[in-house]
Amino acid sequence: MQLPDYATLKTEFADHVLTVTLNRPEVRNALNTQMGRDLGDLWTRLTADAGEIRVVILTGAGDAAFCAGGDLKERNGMTDEQWQRQHEIFERAFWSEMDCPVPIVAAVNGHAYGGGLEFVLAADFAYGARTARFALTEVSIGIMPGGGGTQNLPRAVGERRAKELILTARPFSADEALQWGVLNRVCASSELMPAAMETARAIAANAPLSVRQAKKSIHYGLQGDLATGLRFEIEAYNRLVPTEDRREGIRAFNEKRKPVFRGR
Repeated sequence: MQLPDYATLKTEFADHVLTVTLNRPEVRNALNTQMGRDLGDLWTRLTADAGEIRVVILTGAGDAAFCAGGDLKERNGMTDEQWQRQHEIFERAFWSEMDCPVPIVAAVNGHAYGGGLEFVLAADFAYGARTARFALTEVSIGIMPGGGGTQNLPRAVGERRAKELILTARPFSADEALQWGVLNRVCASSELMPAAMETARAIAANAPLSVRQAKKSIHYGLQGDLATGLRFEIEAYNRLVPTEDRREGIRAFNEKRKPVFRGR
């Protein structure tokens, strides 16, 4: 698919993997109104028709920061109404990321504070550079997490630890993020993108419809009780039975060759 030239994002596509870079390095990739619009547009496009894109890697420009959170210089002097209108743009960006059917791997190259950490938590999973630090600092400036932080952080680290981190606004290290479940892997900075790309390509090599249905089953199944989740899983499974990818996978297995999946 053809993506527009975004003002605040850099996109690169190869081997079914779309790399999306938050591209405001002069302000530590802080989230401003335009970035909110750009991200909302990107995730909405991928939800409507991902084309040949099977996996997304989300990272930040430069080595210092993945995303420093909201651009407080842009917000300085906003009226209450302007602030709330901007935040609605941010809400759509976060929620459309969580609803995106294409797997999203966050490659956290530097600090992820406030909304930056919420982008990480909205991804399907995350790898991080050892030098990265994380925090939800909103209560220290008179607001609170509003991009899913109060919901996604407890789901990753547990309720009691999430309360400690959010209510103190205390930063934590990449090693702590790994130990607590925010990160899946910690890498040297030079190894972060190769590791994320290796995993993305492994996902992209699988049947794309199967990957998306499995992601959907995990995501939505966990929102309810076990019995409802199991029923959702079977509904998702049955949608794959009449697909050409299912037939190709079985043919390839019996013919002892690598399958060629077309996403149909």
